Amino acid sequence: MKTGLWIARRFSFARKRFRVINVISAISLAGIVIGVSTLLVVMSVLNGFQQLARDLFITIDSPAQIVPLKGRTIAVSDTLLQAIRALEGVGAVEPYAEGEAIMGSGDKSELVVVKGLSEAAHRRLMAQTKATHPFFTEGTIAAGELLAYRTNLHPGKEVKIFSPELISLGLESLSQPYLVPMLGIPETTIASIFSLQKIFDDRYVLTSDLFAHRILLLRKGAYSGIDIRLKDGYSRDAVTANLRAWLEKSPVKATWKVRTLEEKYSNIFTVMQLEKWVSFSVLMLIILVAALSLTGALAMTAIDKQRELFYLRCLGLEKPQFMSIFIIQGGMTGVVGTTAGIVIAWTICKLQELYGIVQLPSKSAFIIPAYPVSMNLDDFVIVAITGVILCLAVSLYPARKAAIIATSSSLNQKTD
Repeated sequence: MKTGLWIARRFSFARKRFRVINVISAISLAGIVIGVSTLLVVMSVLNGFQQLARDLFITIDSPAQIVPLKGRTIAVSDTLLQAIRALEGVGAVEPYAEGEAIMGSGDKSELVVVKGLSEAAHRRLMAQTKATHPFFTEGTIAAGELLAYRTNLHPGKEVKIFSPELISLGLESLSQPYLVPMLGIPETTIASIFSLQKIFDDRYVLTSDLFAHRILLLRKGAYSGIDIRLKDGYSRDAVTANLRAWLEKSPVKATWKVRTLEEKYSNIFTVMQLEKWVSFSVLMLIILVAALSLTGALAMTAIDKQRELFYLRCLGLEKPQFMSIFIIQGGMTGVVGTTAGIVIAWTICKLQELYGIVQLPSKSAFIIPAYPVSMNLDDFVIVAITGVILCLAVSLYPARKAAIIATSSSLNQKTD
């Protein structure tokens, strides 16, 4: 192997008799460098948009939630909350009430999603969004911007909001009069209009935990789920694994389950992942074309080095050793090109991350001024391995041809 590596290095960097071989080799190397760097930059930008979407979602939702396996509520006790808080990596633990409701104002009504936040969750939301005033008070609500636009809502406007469960209770009250006192439709006032993320802006109404219980007709101590937030420095996967391991040993494992943000919004994150790997497949064609041009360069190198191949055969090299020389030569080109592409991509992404050099086309249409970037180690490893494997694969054909040339009887006559 050491002999093959030494000879491959000599063949790669020694002067060729035909200058066109140097040109083709340079084009192959440049193509690999450009392909790898472009692919990694594009994947990092797509990762950045995924991270941005995730950050926007966790303004109201959380990276992990505990939700009921069946039904719409779970019974939450202080003891269970303390047990969850004691798990490694778990930061805030916030029970929440969430459900669909009908909101009416004047002649317009809309099916909305009500989410009740605890005081701690409300304070965290204000800090996260840098809000100077509360989104809502004890008996008021905050409506999403798109929802407010459709229904002509504004701060101070009075609305009625009630759960669809109230309709079924109304029908039951015809035969059970004792249910009539429960049929009061809650009235409230719009305290503020928020703009956080399109899904929330389009359908969500935020309010206090107590008022959400009243709207959704939930009994005391019943919640729709528990928002679980991470401590700094802990990964989502590690904390989620800890939660699931704890739940397996918990007495509530038959009624609760852990749900991640990606599982809750699986349709959105699946499309984003699909977009990322389609981009990977398309841009990998650049590396493939560059690698295929390497085939021609190696084949011409074998023709150019016929005399040297004859001398090596006289020294006792066999066909497998000749093949290894050209496979190693192709692999060296792949390693050098891939390494250079990774360094260039990392530099570009780091500069973009620090200084936002490439701006988005319309700053007013986006919530960020420049393209977001998030470098993922797995992406760099996958691209590097794929690039080197492609170069090794395309080296097999010229290596086989070189071995045939080196061991052919006609080579004796040409070198006499």
